Amino acid sequence: MSFKLFIAGDSTAALKGAAEKPMTGWGEYLQDYFGSAVEIDNRAVNGRSTKSFLAEGRLAHIEKDLQAGDYLFIQFGHNDGKREDPARYADHDTEYKDNLRRFVDAARRAGAAPVLLTSVSRRRFLADGTLDPDAVGPYPAALRQVAADTGTPLLDIFAASQQLFRALGAPGSRHLVMHLPAGAHPNYPEGVQDDTHFSDVGARQVARLVAQAIRQSDALAELRACLKGTAAESLFSGKAVECP
Repeated sequence: MSFKLFIAGDSTAALKGAAEKPMTGWGEYLQDYFGSAVEIDNRAVNGRSTKSFLAEGRLAHIEKDLQAGDYLFIQFGHNDGKREDPARYADHDTEYKDNLRRFVDAARRAGAAPVLLTSVSRRRFLADGTLDPDAVGPYPAALRQVAADTGTPLLDIFAASQQLFRALGAPGSRHLVMHLPAGAHPNYPEGVQDDTHFSDVGARQVARLVAQAIRQSDALAELRACLKGTAAESLFSGKAVECP
């Protein structure tokens, strides 16, 4: 038996084209942690919020393909907070939460398992050298609340990425994001200093954080069993399960 793991999210997870490289989304490397029984279907799209993703019919397209036993990973927040853009802005305490519930409900209607992921932290260090705990504003906390209210498994990637950035420090974490001097890459002739989007190395590191969070989640025992090198206990039978 095999199944799909869909990713609904924004540019931090999305597949990047040749013109955007070396920028990389973490979703490009999640497949590395699973065998052939799990197919990663990355539907994340640059620049999308919960609001614009829904308005463009992208969740509806995922629903057409969702099957019982599949997983839907849901990670938004960076673009929901853009007040200057009415097409994307979703208030964290109202519309954002309602939109997340629509994703969760869609997965469950199909017999699939929804999983909520807090946004990856921006690499934002304050003047005193500490990492900004509000690097994605109130959206991680709002998503955690939806996860609790709906009984949906939560992967706290915001907390995990903050821990990673904090451990490496400001200089040591620069290589994880898009910091390139002028002339270093033909796609960015004038250079770039972007503390939101990941380099190839950074995307690999965040994919590793996602896999670690799955491995540590008792609520995802069935999925955890499909991680390479993992054995897990089934939540339903109480017996050991193995992924094909």
